[in-house]
Amino acid sequence: MNALKKNLPNSPKPKLIPEGLVSIDGQIMPADHAQVSALDRGFLYGDSVFEVLRTYDGAPHFLEQHLERLFRSASRVHMNLPFNIQVLRTEVLALIQANREDGDVYLRVVITRGPGPLSLSLDTDFAYSRIILRAPVKVPDEAAYEKGISVALVSARRYGAATSIAGVKSSNYLGNLLAATEVKENGHHEAVFLSEEGMLLEGSSSNVFIIKNGVLRTPPLSTGILPGITRTMLIEAARDLGVPVSEQPLYPQDIYTADEAFITSSVREVFPVVAVDGLGIAQGKPGPFTRRLHARYRQKLRK
Repeated sequence: MNALKKNLPNSPKPKLIPEGLVSIDGQIMPADHAQVSALDRGFLYGDSVFEVLRTYDGAPHFLEQHLERLFRSASRVHMNLPFNIQVLRTEVLALIQANREDGDVYLRVVITRGPGPLSLSLDTDFAYSRIILRAPVKVPDEAAYEKGISVALVSARRYGAATSIAGVKSSNYLGNLLAATEVKENGHHEAVFLSEEGMLLEGSSSNVFIIKNGVLRTPPLSTGILPGITRTMLIEAARDLGVPVSEQPLYPQDIYTADEAFITSSVREVFPVVAVDGLGIAQGKPGPFTRRLHARYRQKLRK
């Protein structure tokens, strides 16, 4: 019987049906109708930059900050864009308004250098494309915030780390994807990268914070981490509450012995960490500083 099974063809996997809507250069269409050229450099080389945000009650979360960072990323990878932020802002808002019955949505805004020759040269007038994806937002259950999550430290090298494009939100995310997949197979929620010197950097799709002796601590931008929008707003929230903030190098021992720890991202907001590498930290439960900071962050969102 086992021999017979080996000779049987594998059952076909169900075809993925894209959800939501897509805007390509201002044209809105169902996601399963959206197409880009096989010669698009974003597809061939990861030659594109992007931002992820979500809406709250139909309003895009910190849209201006996300678009400004997107254009900074584009500038740093030598994209000479023939359009401005106002064009993208208008297209994002139009896509949100296209079907208000979906409730709050996830948005991914991508600028790709567009089709071009099969060459690494940038000596061409490229046809840049603006691609905005909209799908139902998938947020963690509130119970997960009450329970907390586990993360794992990884030394895998991230694309762009310790290079001239460190801190750029590039679509070349293979290293992040593989690290996240590996740790999730071992029961963890997020991978946290370590530098070659052993310093804590950032999560596969998040920024990292710890609280020690009443001080909020996070790796400095000089380590090459992404300047997260939620990271910035969380630091502001801490200062609103009178919590001291220190952007300083952190090491594994710092998070292992932290009073509290959490990760931040636009979709997950402030997610408490209660275990690292399978070891319980922070008394195994979300702490009071994390709860206060998350509550203050949500107040800033409502404003």
